[in-house]
This record gives sequence, structure tokens and C-alpha cells, in this order.
Amino acid sequence: MKIPKEPTTTSWAVSGLGIAVSALGASMLSKKVGAGILGFGLAHVVLGQLDRYRPTVKRHW
Repeated sequence: MKIPKEPTTTSWAVSGLGIAVSALGASMLSKKVGAGILGFGLAHVVLGQLDRYRPTVKRHW
């Protein structure tokens, strides 16, 4: 039997990955590429949180 996941699980996973990438970018800020990695991670955090408020289609099986 397959357990259905909550729609917000993906949103939290994207945000969590963004936090990890942001931490990596923040540790590399002395290099030019560090700022890009930091911005990439912060964008994932923002997009993951915005995804939480998107309406979902509810299916009844």
C-alpha cells in the first residue's frame, strides 16, 4: 500500500535544500562564486515557501 504524501512535503524539501545550499554559499562568500551559490539557495527557500500557498488539486481515490 502506498502512503500518500502531503502536498506541502515537497515545499519543505525544496526549502530545506535551499537552506543547505545557502549555508554552503555563505561559507564561500570570500569567492565570487559564493555569492551566486548563496543567491541560488535563497531563491529555493523563497520558492519553496511560496509553493506552500499554491492551491492543490485534491483527488479522491
